[in-house]
Order: sequence, then C-alpha cells, then structure tokens
Amino acid sequence: MGRIKSFFKWLMNDSILRIFTSKRAVHVLLALFFFASVFSFLVLVLMPQKHNLEVGNAAPIDILATRDIVDTRETEQLKQKAASESESVFKVDPMVLTAVNKDIENFFEFINSVIKDEGLDLPAKKEVVMLNKLNIPSHILALTVQSPLDELKYLENFIYETVALFLRDGLKTQDLQVEKNNIREYISEFEGFSDMHKELAISVVNATIRPNNFLDIISSEQKRIEAKNEVEDILIREGDTVVKEGELISANDLVILSELGLLEGDKTADFMLYFGILLIVLVMQLLLVSYMRIFNKGVLKKIGQLLLLIILFLITLFMARAISGISIYLVPIAASVMLIALLVDARLALVINLCITILVGIVTDINVSIIFMTLLGGTAGVLSIINADQRGKIFISGLIVGVVQSITIIGFELINMTSVYDILTIALFAFLNGVFCSVLTVGSLPLWESVFGILTQIKLLELSSQNHPLLKKLMIEAPGTYHHSIIVGNLSEAAANAVGANALLARVGSFYHDIGKTSRPYFFKENQLTKENPHEKISPSLSTLIITGHVKDGMEMAKKYKLPVEIQDFIIQHHGTTLVYYFYHRAKEMANGEEIDEQSFRYWGVKPQTKETAIVMFADSVEAAIRSLSSPTEEKIEKFITKIIKDKLDDGQMEECNLTLKELEIIKKIFVKTIMGTFHERIEYPDNKKIESKGRKSLELSS
Repeated sequence: MGRIKSFFKWLMNDSILRIFTSKRAVHVLLALFFFASVFSFLVLVLMPQKHNLEVGNAAPIDILATRDIVDTRETEQLKQKAASESESVFKVDPMVLTAVNKDIENFFEFINSVIKDEGLDLPAKKEVVMLNKLNIPSHILALTVQSPLDELKYLENFIYETVALFLRDGLKTQDLQVEKNNIREYISEFEGFSDMHKELAISVVNATIRPNNFLDIISSEQKRIEAKNEVEDILIREGDTVVKEGELISANDLVILSELGLLEGDKTADFMLYFGILLIVLVMQLLLVSYMRIFNKGVLKKIGQLLLLIILFLITLFMARAISGISIYLVPIAASVMLIALLVDARLALVINLCITILVGIVTDINVSIIFMTLLGGTAGVLSIINADQRGKIFISGLIVGVVQSITIIGFELINMTSVYDILTIALFAFLNGVFCSVLTVGSLPLWESVFGILTQIKLLELSSQNHPLLKKLMIEAPGTYHHSIIVGNLSEAAANAVGANALLARVGSFYHDIGKTSRPYFFKENQLTKENPHEKISPSLSTLIITGHVKDGMEMAKKYKLPVEIQDFIIQHHGTTLVYYFYHRAKEMANGEEIDEQSFRYWGVKPQTKETAIVMFADSVEAAIRSLSSPTEEKIEKFITKIIKDKLDDGQMEECNLTLKELEIIKKIFVKTIMGTFHERIEYPDNKKIESKGRKSLELSS
C-alpha cells in the first residue's frame, strides 16, 4: 500500500505533470493516438477470419479467398502433364551416312581388288573375299568374285542410293530392325539385279546401315520448358470458394489457406499485414504533419483543432466501413472534408481528403472508380464551401458534390461498358451521397462548433444577428454604445478587407467589444442624455475603475452567454493597456505634487494579438474621438487619425500584433474614406495640452 502511495506521489510531482501537460507532449500523445487508432482500424478491417484446420477436418463454414491467388499445386500438375506430353526432339547426324558410305566403299574396293588380282585363281579368290570386314555370308561372296566389275559398280551405286533413301529422314535405334526389313523388301522388289546381287545388296546394307537420328537432350528440355510456360496459372479469384462448408480439407486446400493467411498460427502472413499497414499509416501521418508544419502551423498550435481532425478522420473511416455494406457509393467522405474546410482550413481539407480517399480505397478493396469519385467529390465540396456564410449554401455544396460524383461515375462506367441501367443506378447513389454529405455537415456543424469552440463564418453571421440577447441588451440599455459599436463595425470591416484580415470577424467583434458598458451605461458619454456628468461627483481613481471596469464586466457577460473565445478577445484587447489619460491628468492636478501611480490608471486588458483586434482598437478610438471635430475636412480627419495611430504605437499597444507599417497606412486611408462618407457634424477635438476641455473628457468617458 505504501509503495502505491509513493508511486502516485511521484506521478503528481510538478516536474512529471509538466512533461504531460507541455504542448510537445500533447502533440506526441495525439500523434500516437491517431497512429494507433488508424492502424488498429485497418488491422481489424483487413485481417481475415482465421481457422484452426488440418487435413481431413470438415470446413466449419464456406471459406472464401480474401485475394487473388495461384493454385500452385494444380498449376504445377498441369505443367508437368504438359511437359510429359511434349514430344522429344531428335537430330539427324549427317556423319553417320558418310561413315556408312565409307564402309560400303571399302567393301567394294576390297572385292574389286580381289577380282582384279590375276595372281589368284578362282578358288583362292573365293577364300580371300571371306576376309571382308562386313561378314557377308560365304555363299554370296563365292558368287560375287565371278561377277563383272561393271555390274558390281552398278550394284554399289544402287546400295549408296538405298542407304541414302532410308537414312535421309533419320533412323532411330528402336526402328533399326523394322527399317532393315523394309530395305529387304525394297531391294527384293527391284528388277534390275539378279537374286544373287539382291542378296549381296541386302547383306551389305544390313551390315553397314546404323541409326543416325538421336535424341537432342538440350532441345527436348527446352521444348518441355516451353510446354510448361504455355500452361496458364490456375487462379483462385477473390471471393471464390476455397472450401465449402462440411467439405473435407485436402492437403492442397491447406496449402491454399496457408498462403491466404487464413490459418491460425500463421505468423508470417500476420507480420506482412501488420508491416504493410504500418508503412501506409506512417507515411500518411508524416506527410500530414509535414504539410501542417509548412503550411498550417496555426493548426498545430491548437490542440482542439488537432483532436477535431483526428475524430473526423476516424469517424469517416468507421462510417465508410459501415455504409459500404449498403452501397460503396454512399460513403460520405465529402462530409468530413467539408466540415474540416469550414472548421479548420480549406487547403488542409484537400490534403486530408486525399488521405481518407486512399484509406477508404484500401478498406473497400481498392475500387478505382470509388477512389476517383470520392477524390473529385471531396475536392468539389471543399472548393464550393470555402466562402459559405449561410447554412443553405452547404446544401448547394452538397448538390455540387453529388453532381461531380455522378459525372465521374458515369464516365468510369461508360469506359467499362457497363449497362445503362447499372450506370444510372450507381450515378443516383453517387448523387444521393452528395445530398447525404450536406445533411451530415449542416446537422453536425453546431455540435463541432460548440464542443471545440470553433468560430466559423456561419457562426459569426449568427452572432451578428440583432436578435442575440447581448446585442438586444446593448441596444436597449446602452443605445449610444450600440450605435458606437455599429459604426466601429463598419470602420473595422472596411479596414480588415483592405489588409486581408477576417472582415466578418472584425465586424462582429466590434458589435460585442463594449457590451460591458451595459453594467453602468450612464457613466459613458455616448449614453448620457443630460449635461449632468456623474464623474464630476467622484474621484478620478473611482472613475477610472468604472471606465476600465467595462472590460471586466464585458468578459463576465461574454462567458455567461458563452461567446466564442475569438469574440472575447475583442473585449479584453480593444483597449489593451491604454492609459485613461483624462482621469490620470486630473488625479495629478488634485494630488498637489504627490506622485501618482500611472499603472492604476491603465486598462488591465491584453494588448492586441491579431490584426482584427488591433483594427478594432484603432476604429474604437477613432470613432470616439472623431465626435469632437467640428466641420471635418478630409485633411483634418486624416491628420487626426494619424495622431491617434501614432499615440497607440508610441504607447506600445502594437508590440504583440503582426500589423505592418504599410498596413497601418492602408487602414488610415480606409478610415478617412469611410468617415468622410459617414460623419457630418462633430465637436472640435481639443489638443492634448487642453485636457481641461470637454472634448477630451468626452473621449475618455466614451471609452
């Protein structure tokens, strides 16, 4: 028990907590959560059902192939059969005929030499010819020596022709005896020789002829290889039944199931699946993070938006898996990217659309038409919803998505020569997909806005409605401040447009920047209906507390009415840490030389952090001060606004804002142009040195 307490004490140590609450640690945790979630989802979806089977077991269910695979055993059997049935290649050896002819030639030369030998009588010649190398029977040779030489020469030529005839097409070893019989018949039927000469010819041919057609091992093997290669692989297509329910598992079935990774304990298949998914998710996550680091650094700084992206990403994947069972063409990818475009960033939405499309393609068996449909549909959704400032425009975006997806599908199916009925059916699903996406976007947008505190253009327009409780309260209880806020809104909107800031945000922020004045409206000049000024009856320090207190009161109201943080920023930043100059100077006069703490006469707010809040600060000061001008001219107004901007810069109020001097010049010109078209009669604004005048007092009290 003591060890457990010690562990929790260590865990709650400040240094440990700082590790887990730092932004870098949160980024790492979110990255790990995203990776683990997507990886687990893909594993669950892509991991096939495993079976514990052995040869001879009955299949518990119909087992289908999870991918295309070659039936190696069946294919190999067909290849071996084709190889065995292929004919062997034989090659005729021309040197055999030459050798046979040489033997015949030698025989007849020997016979001729014996016949021509005059030193031998006939009995001696008969004995000598018995020494021939062909072992011709003696009774045939005995008659040969009595034959004329020209007849023997003719017989020799006949034998040459006969041998050439029978060896021309090749003579195999196994056919030798058959061919000798054929030669006997061929010579016997020849009428140009005596029987004795025919017998001699038959004997010579049979003694010399031999096989000349031999097996070509290399060519035969090559032919067998070619026969094997001509056999096409026996494919088991994805979705084909490998084993039917109740069927006994054969050895070949077991091999196929193992190759498909459908057997329990097959770690190799599991590892390959895990590693493949890991690579895909890792590369995708690295690309997303890299893109945000380069083009969307602001998103990385907002943990809520990162979490929103992860949630939308995962929800889309789960919906894709669930809805694909109804129709793969109803998967609402465009809904998520439209929401990201509205809530976070349009360019980032395009990148995420690409990533989600790829993953959904994997989940849905990599259907090319689906990938292109969702990719183009999501892109159309993002491009059409970028400037959507009304919820009705989201439905129009959904219709655009539906049309783009339908056209894409029709194009693909026409290429594939699908039937017209099927094309129209699929195109209808693709169009309904777009409508479905718009419904999901509109229906869920308020939820995301509320949960993650994200301010969209649509939400800004809703906040700008005069029916909002706070604006109604401002209109009724502080009508002068309400009118002031409207004018500040006009000035801010025009200036924000000119410098590329969010004009709508600046306008709506202007509407709410002074809502704190409703707590004590008559302490502010614009709401005073009589000449009586309540500040004349109280001390300067108390007046300062009341004047500056409208910022604190405004923040309390904003939190009570759950205004977005971006709107609250206008309340706390529109005065920054500005000095309440009138009451500070008055306090110094009443102090009779005693030192006055300047900080106690400054606003306690935050200096402007964005272009929009800085513009509202300038517009607020300009509108309040411009009322002191009488018979305003463009030159006088421009000079006056220049002085106000310079005072803010000199006071350090722009130190934390990213406005440039060039943009300040643009803002000044826009203010002058807008004021010239809006204001007419004003009271002369006093110089800083004439702080006793009512104009300066009016400015301070209006703030």
